[in-house]
Amino acid sequence: MTQKEQRQKARRSIEAYRPQDEKEAVEKQVILRAMDSFENILTRESALAHLTSSSWIVNPSRDKALMVYHNIYRSWSWTGGHADGEGDLLAVALREAREETGAEVRSLSEEILSVDILTVKRHVKRGNYVSAHLHLSVCYLFEAPEDCALTVRPDENSGVCWIPFSQIAEKVKEPEMLPVYQKLMERAARQGL
Repeated sequence: MTQKEQRQKARRSIEAYRPQDEKEAVEKQVILRAMDSFENILTRESALAHLTSSSWIVNPSRDKALMVYHNIYRSWSWTGGHADGEGDLLAVALREAREETGAEVRSLSEEILSVDILTVKRHVKRGNYVSAHLHLSVCYLFEAPEDCALTVRPDENSGVCWIPFSQIAEKVKEPEMLPVYQKLMERAARQGL
């Protein structure tokens, strides 16, 4: 599949997403405009902004999230990563979730759960300087059994564990992510009904 076809595939999934509030409606439109403006939006070569795909992994009772302790952000975090040229954003999120946790997660829906534009602070990754930029993020809802085997991915995280929804605010050290996680907790609980 060509890069243009990959971009079109990603665009179709984002176009199909129905925003659930004004913030998401605006951010969805900004993401679509960025996709029109940057040919390499699916890769990190797009240094100002690029697409990422994350997952919100819940237990069957929808009261815990499987999170990783992210080495760069030094905080408990959802799983996810860069599209790296791939237009199937659900596949990206699924691959990243499995790689980062070791869990055999399954998708609860092929539809996007949330869209967000996230600011990434400048940092050093694997010895290379990365300037501040935007992650044009889509997130999917996944499920895994609480008793599944978990593994740490040392190049990216130093911990993997189930965190009760009631403890996420105290565990997460990135205040800008708390509204995102709150939104995901609420949506995951609604999908469990």
